[in-house]
Amino acid sequence: MRKLILSLTLGLLTVAGVNAQEKGDWYIGTGDIANKAWTEWSVSPTVGYGLTENIMVGVNVSQADSTADMAIDLHARYFHKGYFAYVSTTGLNTDNLSIGAGKMFTFHRGVFVDPKVVYDATAKTTNLQLGVGLKF
Repeated sequence: MRKLILSLTLGLLTVAGVNAQEKGDWYIGTGDIANKAWTEWSVSPTVGYGLTENIMVGVNVSQADSTADMAIDLHARYFHKGYFAYVSTTGLNTDNLSIGAGKMFTFHRGVFVDPKVVYDATAKTTNLQLGVGLKF
């Protein structure tokens, strides 16, 4: 039992320790795979770049369905002690602003999961979002 507890503690500390952001890191993944009905599930590709140790900026491409226009969303994250503040907008239009907070969990070989709580100012809703991807 002691070995199991020690192994779990060491594993959690390892996961917590590898969450550091680096200047020059690239992030490739999904913008949001949550908040969708299972029949409407879609993946919005996103690409981000670490400008500094604490700031990442990125672009997300999404399309609601085959009849809708493709939307380009810009987003930024400010990291502090493993957590991040998040802001996103469609194009450069600040009327479609979303703000939130979350945590990026980095696993083996740069695979990450980033759950976040996001407030959409346009729809006036708060949603739980989940992104996954690679950091290198």
